[in-house]
Amino acid sequence: MPEWRTVTLGRQSLRVALWSGDAQATPLLFFNGIGASLEMLSPLAQALPGIPIIAFDIPGVGLSPARWLPYRLWNMARLAGRLLDHLGIGRVDVLGVSWGGTLAQQFALQNPRRCRRLVLAATAQGAWMVPGRLKVLRHFISPRRHNDAVHRERIAGEIYGGRARTDPQLMRSLHNCIKPTSRYGYLLQQLAVAGWCSVPWLPLLRQPTLILAGNDDPVVPLINARLMHKLIRRSHLHVFDDGHLFVLSQPEATAGVLQQFLRTGPTHG
Repeated sequence: MPEWRTVTLGRQSLRVALWSGDAQATPLLFFNGIGASLEMLSPLAQALPGIPIIAFDIPGVGLSPARWLPYRLWNMARLAGRLLDHLGIGRVDVLGVSWGGTLAQQFALQNPRRCRRLVLAATAQGAWMVPGRLKVLRHFISPRRHNDAVHRERIAGEIYGGRARTDPQLMRSLHNCIKPTSRYGYLLQQLAVAGWCSVPWLPLLRQPTLILAGNDDPVVPLINARLMHKLIRRSHLHVFDDGHLFVLSQPEATAGVLQQFLRTGPTHG
């Protein structure tokens, strides 16, 4: 179980979760998907018992109060750095899932020395990505899938693909991990990535990078992971036979690939 804290940085309070691990291991800083609170990390965190993990609810999500004004990804990357300073943590590995993967890219760019290794899961390069179908993306306009369990189960296969198509119990098993989110907090996250694009500077990233993707992801088609793999020089691509939620539907398999990378890094780019 994590240690829960409330950390105040200037005018911003954050709900923070800390999972303990090997004192000699590099801590893993985790950025979650849009509208997703810290509870969504539980399956993967439990599969990584030896790795210290730091995560926080983005302002407006979970139990972190929203900001009054919109923010950009660079603001959140700087806030994450301030949190690490507050906790007395220096160098970290960084993992971002979906929306959190865009923030992870931004953090790695702004913190080339602090970010040792980078993991990008079910994510893309922003405005120049190859998008999913409109009938899928329309479900991401609002946070209804976070707030309405019946609606979430009905559309899960269509929007998440992979095991969500074939296993009706998957979403029910994750019920306790998916918490309601506010429309305003969700809107702030959408505005943070509006127009953002990492394509011009991905070749500048120094960190060894692991790109994780599903081969049946209706939200972020696999071609985006392949493009990031081409652009990030020290990168390795691992494809799961699954959809957008492979981190949740296959936490042990994800953890296995992740642990190997954090120990050794990619062997080829």
